[in-house]
Amino acid sequence: MRPSPAEIVRTLVAGRLPGLVHLAHRPGPHHARHVTDPDGRVLLLVPVASHLAAALRPAAGGADVGVVLDVLDLPPAAGAPGLGRAWVSGWAAELHGTEARGAAVDFAAVDPTGDLLDLGVRFRLFRFEVVEVRWERAGVVQRIDPGEYAEAEPDPVHPVEARLLADLAERDAAPVTDYLRRQLGLTEQTPDGPPRVVRIDRYGLVVALGRPGARRRVRLAFPCPVVDPVELARLLPPLRRPAEAHPPY
Repeated sequence: MRPSPAEIVRTLVAGRLPGLVHLAHRPGPHHARHVTDPDGRVLLLVPVASHLAAALRPAAGGADVGVVLDVLDLPPAAGAPGLGRAWVSGWAAELHGTEARGAAVDFAAVDPTGDLLDLGVRFRLFRFEVVEVRWERAGVVQRIDPGEYAEAEPDPVHPVEARLLADLAERDAAPVTDYLRRQLGLTEQTPDGPPRVVRIDRYGLVVALGRPGARRRVRLAFPCPVVDPVELARLLPPLRRPAEAHPPY
């Protein structure tokens, strides 16, 4: 198995990566602090005294503003393939009272910033239901059903992926290399150097073959999807359980 397009978009827009907000018929784009709640709705934490707050003010007689959240993946290590770019759009409206307090709890679950304590004073929370979803990778744009997006879950491994890759490359390099060679049927000595793990997700590892910068990659799947990063302790080195090799992304 591998992440579905809907899962990749949910992972990209979850709030761990920086995002840009584009507003219909308004100047921009604007840098925005954002997360998604358990239903995939986008929450924007906006300073009261900012161009974005002014741009999110509805026109006379309106209640919301059309927005697009634009998030580009930042590969966690040199030579790692990117997950692409996600655009999710909808109609943003400011939250007040009970709704704002509930949304602040959802925001804090992803990004426990102290600025949430200043809601209504220095900051405002906006929310929008996602009505259009697009994912771009390798120059190809794919539209994703908003219902599939809402039902998908962000990858729980993504927030710790960079740290895991660093651990595998440094502290656990020798046992990981031995494991990868066994799984891929490689001899101990290869002219292009050892195989390298370049990405990790809840479904498995992406392994690069050849010299740094080479584009030949394969996927080694975990026996079952990871529900919590803690489970990786029994799947990563010495990686005793078998994995299946598949074509790369």
